Amino acid sequence: MPKIKTHKGTAKVIKARKNDYKIGKPGSRHNTGSKSQSVNRKNRKGSNLSKADQNRLKNLI
Repeated sequence: MPKIKTHKGTAKVIKARKNDYKIGKPGSRHNTGSKSQSVNRKNRKGSNLSKADQNRLKNLI
C-alpha cells in the first residue's frame, strides 16, 4: 500500500496542537490598513477546527 502524501497547502495553514488543530482567520493577510483595528485584533487570535473537519482532514496533514 503506498504512503499518503501530505497536502502541503493544508499543512501550511493548519497547526496541529495536543488535542485539536489551530487555523488562522480569513482576511488577515493583506490590506489590513483599511480594515478596522478591532477586526485586525480579532484576526490575530485564530480559531480551532471543528471536530467534523478534524476527522476529515486528519489524513492530509
